[in-house]
Amino acid sequence: QVQLVESGGGLVQAGGSLRLSCAASGRALSYYYMGWFRQPPGKERDFVAGVTWRAGRPYYADSVKGRFTISTDNAKNTVYLQMNTLNSEDTAVYYCAAGRWSTTYYHRAAAEYDYWGQGTQVTVSS
Repeated sequence: QVQLVESGGGLVQAGGSLRLSCAASGRALSYYYMGWFRQPPGKERDFVAGVTWRAGRPYYADSVKGRFTISTDNAKNTVYLQMNTLNSEDTAVYYCAAGRWSTTYYHRAAAEYDYWGQGTQVTVSS
């Protein structure tokens, strides 16, 4: 069992930055891959960024590449999402997710993840 708690959301002006945190707890966390997803109002939940605790090689959705950075602090069991140059299209509820180890590296589908946080709201005002 893995528990995930997100924090750091809020209201920010267009062009601004926010950093989201996801505190993870549970056994054998290093065997999980981690991801951030977001769900705008009335839309589906979409992949944003992914990483593993061990390899640390991040990957991103095209819509955020170059603006967002996912990282891990293994000592704190925390995953971060640094979001820069925010625009109104980034407004959404952001979710942290964890999936059990698999032989593939990239995991962009929500169905590939087993545990989810409660979500944190990010609102970008124009």
